[in-house]
Amino acid sequence: MKKWMVVLGLFLAFGLGAQDMPRFVKWLDGEHFALYKDGGKVKVQVNARTGKETPYQEPPTIESMLPEGVRATPFNSTATPDRGRLVVLNKGDLFLFTAADKNYRQLTATPGAEQNPVFAPDGKKLAYTRSGNLFVLDLATGLERQLTPDGGGLIYNGYASWVYFEEILGRGSNYRAFYWSPDSKHIAFLRFDDHPVPLFPIYHAESEDMTHGYLEEERYPKAGDPLPDVALAVADVQTGALTQIAEDPLLDYTAWVYWTPGNKLLFHQMNRDQNLLHLYLGDPATGKTSKVYEESRPTWVDFYTDIEFLQGDKGFILRSYRSDWENLYHYNYAGKQVAQLTNVPWRVTGVVQVDETGKKLFFTGTGPEGTGTERHLFSVNLDGSGFKQLTQGAGTHSCTLAPGGNYFADQFSSFTHPGKLAIYDHTGKQVLLLGEMKKDANAEKGIKVEFFSVPSTDGFNLPAYWVLPPGFDPSKSYPILFDIYGGPDAGRIFNSYRSYATDKLVNAGVILFAVDHRASGKFGKKGLDYMHRSLGKWEMHDYIETVKWLRSKPFIDSTRVGIRGGSYGGYMTAMALTYGADYFTHGVSSAPVTDWRLYDNIYTERYMDTPQDNPEGYKAGSVMTYADKFKGKLLLIHGEIDDNVHMQNTMQLVSKLQDLGKSFEMMVYPGNRHGIGGLKRNHSVQLSEQFWMKYLVGNSAGCEALMRFYVTKLRGCEVANKDLVTS
Repeated sequence: MKKWMVVLGLFLAFGLGAQDMPRFVKWLDGEHFALYKDGGKVKVQVNARTGKETPYQEPPTIESMLPEGVRATPFNSTATPDRGRLVVLNKGDLFLFTAADKNYRQLTATPGAEQNPVFAPDGKKLAYTRSGNLFVLDLATGLERQLTPDGGGLIYNGYASWVYFEEILGRGSNYRAFYWSPDSKHIAFLRFDDHPVPLFPIYHAESEDMTHGYLEEERYPKAGDPLPDVALAVADVQTGALTQIAEDPLLDYTAWVYWTPGNKLLFHQMNRDQNLLHLYLGDPATGKTSKVYEESRPTWVDFYTDIEFLQGDKGFILRSYRSDWENLYHYNYAGKQVAQLTNVPWRVTGVVQVDETGKKLFFTGTGPEGTGTERHLFSVNLDGSGFKQLTQGAGTHSCTLAPGGNYFADQFSSFTHPGKLAIYDHTGKQVLLLGEMKKDANAEKGIKVEFFSVPSTDGFNLPAYWVLPPGFDPSKSYPILFDIYGGPDAGRIFNSYRSYATDKLVNAGVILFAVDHRASGKFGKKGLDYMHRSLGKWEMHDYIETVKWLRSKPFIDSTRVGIRGGSYGGYMTAMALTYGADYFTHGVSSAPVTDWRLYDNIYTERYMDTPQDNPEGYKAGSVMTYADKFKGKLLLIHGEIDDNVHMQNTMQLVSKLQDLGKSFEMMVYPGNRHGIGGLKRNHSVQLSEQFWMKYLVGNSAGCEALMRFYVTKLRGCEVANKDLVTS
């Protein structure tokens, strides 16, 4: 269960409007940057110190030089560090393109498809996986060496098991689980054995030519099921020798493998309860390891996915929740804390740049304003002194630091400020104003976006905002629609600008609403810990408390309280229409988990422990437990071949509701997985709009509002959903 929708929502919310603002492209060096103006028609190079502009021509990328018909993406290609050569996966084989002579030649021609090609740091060799084995290819000789002997079937060397890809390594890994050493002499890799993992069948019958259909056999461990067996090894690319890295047999997860600047391994091990984490330093020559760090918590701990290494043997910087808030710590390889770099009662969100020459570190965080909804840039000395906030103004500061850290570009917006782009020096002093949007599309349309907090009955002030429609009159009654995701550490309230001027529901008179619960990450680890062994409980508690608070407002129609969400948000929506049926009246639930026993073990057990250890928590967190309370209007949406949240979840809820004689609506999207795409995505969006217009807005009013929207906004254009307009 990933937070990609939350991250995507943040980017979408930060809509500044490229046509009104210049676009910062990148720093060219420590003092000059590239800027696109007039919608990209004018390209200039700007001196940050003087403001002088000179014409700028973006050099062609190696991707743009490829032969016609060949396309490179981050998932099918890799470039050398100097970007002089590029390898592309094309129809399962590898092709090498050299920029200097525009030469494009085939490297492999094998029955099995190569996966995840990655150049060695020196650019002389290429590593990849194929049919469960790890390979290295010498680009000078064209000779390929198979480094692992036992791959195939359910054994994957350097290629992740599904549950590791989804819940530990991340979707950005594209299943890659091998890592070059800085000196290009070794490759560390994880070996996965999926034999212990139960098989889950996914049946395909979506295409007209699938007369008999076919069965996809997915190795998917549900909560409480066995894990894949995982081991860490290192291959010597010159000799082919394999060295097994010693692991603690009492710890179940091995993951997040790093190479230190000195060509040693730093890797994580964690127990199955996910409340004890060790960092080990490994010798690739001998396989021997030593523990350099340990962290535990009664609830759960997380992997360190953004460790920063200092040059030489100076150690590493990690971001930990050990003080209940994420802070930065410097450790050496002997396991001793060298310095605590930050000690703040708010969230450090990431390291931007480490300047070892200047002995300074730049990082981002939510800042001291207290709601956790802002983003700022900070600096601190590498001994923990000299803490400084570099950005000012309540809102979201998206900053890009120049090499060396003397300047940074800041793209800013807030709920009520459409955007500003400026250059600042390392002290936070503005040196160049590049553009500022004066036009507020919401205000021009009469739409108000207001940020506030909702008090819970036990001391949490939950950050929230609403979008009040044009012509809002507090003496009238309005429907309200919760837009949520829920889940641990998945907050979605950010003080950044978003235009609602063309939002159909807002223009139809719906108040859009969002609130972050206590475990959204806004209240540190203490807030998150509420969710331990009780997914669903505290989110619903806070959402229900919020509805009670909203009911005290005379303009909120308590008979029209809608909620929508996908994935974990789909689960929350289904819970709201069952567990919270006395408060929520309408819902669109997409791809919901309906019983945590049906979801994968790594994500679920992190918070819930196993069903065997926590049967009451699983029962209390299941939508099925409260199906008899269901009332109101519910639309269920699911992809037929969803391999993440299996359609089994929706089917079991549907069966339960049918047996209880409950009435609801449902739509299945054949051939689609966890995200609905293509033409079916359009259908899903239109279906949801119809649902809200019919039930939340009201049939006649909804159709009239939607008609007005299309007449005013799409006059003279072909309307894709004419049936919706004329219904």
